[in-house]
Amino acid sequence: MGLFNRLVAKVRGTSTASALDWSEIETELLSSDLGPSLVTELLAAAKKMRGDDAEAAIKEILRGKFSEKSRALADGDGLQIIVIVGVNGTGKTTSVAKLATHLHSQGKSILLGAADTFRAAAVEQLTTWGQRIGIETISGKEGAEPASVAFDSAKRALEVGADFLLIDTAGRLHNKSALMDELGKVKRVVGKVAPISEVLLVIDATTGQNGLTQAKVFSEAVDVTGLILTKLDGSARGGVALAIESALDLPIKFIGTGEGATDFTPFDPEKYLEGLLA
Repeated sequence: MGLFNRLVAKVRGTSTASALDWSEIETELLSSDLGPSLVTELLAAAKKMRGDDAEAAIKEILRGKFSEKSRALADGDGLQIIVIVGVNGTGKTTSVAKLATHLHSQGKSILLGAADTFRAAAVEQLTTWGQRIGIETISGKEGAEPASVAFDSAKRALEVGADFLLIDTAGRLHNKSALMDELGKVKRVVGKVAPISEVLLVIDATTGQNGLTQAKVFSEAVDVTGLILTKLDGSARGGVALAIESALDLPIKFIGTGEGATDFTPFDPEKYLEGLLA
């Protein structure tokens, strides 16, 4: 990504771009979706730095902005129920399938719940993914109550002794009240069968500060435990990952970097920082 290479050069006093000044650096960092608060804080600290320790100092500042919460996916004895939420178009349903592929490759038994019943294509898409992976997908009729599908999925997962149940939910975001009501009902009915282990929010990295807004709304509406960041493909706008963690203290647990089933890995903060400072 290399978002900070010119900032490091400026602090070191080795920049050869005569027109490059703090204002231009600020504009560049804002365009990377770090967010105004983080950019302001970073620039204030950078202006006090001198010498060749700039990269290490900047990295330490950035490192301090990551959430300290666990990035490990809930695991343990019994069924682990993971509810995946997010607005349509973020890659939510595909992320469910990729997470299933990731867990399946580790020898875990998986069941999928296609509770995004308001979008017929989502149910079909998830069912197709399940067939490719070789795992069962529970779905209802078109337009079925999402909570009903989630409930049936939880019962089936217990019956077959699955390690994980991944529930895809509807991605409509009309207003926070409707979101809370809909997702709250899913959580309540599933909780009657078994406790929910995680609520993962899917964010599209290319949506920039809009992604941060989505994260704020969802985290206020439901008990989000972590994030899946999609389309983090090395572009210069990957700063949103740091912005979200800094603002909301929510750990990014996985990132999607492409369209393939295996283009999905646990998020590594140190590797991410290396990319920013490359």
